Amino acid sequence: RAHHVGAAEAVDAAMGVAVAAGATLVKEPEEVFWGGYSGYFSDPDGYLWELAYNPFTDLT
Repeated sequence: RAHHVGAAEAVDAAMGVAVAAGATLVKEPEEVFWGGYSGYFSDPDGYLWELAYNPFTDLT
């Protein structure tokens, strides 16, 4: 599962909300090799989620 947001800061904010709601941080958000920014958490049901920002995609 993945959730894409419009800015790197939004990845950090969404990760904070997820963890505060009971998710487990799997991988801290960081810049990735292709130029984006992403991190991973698992929800309370055990599903793995990616939170990502792709600077090459316009989400508006």
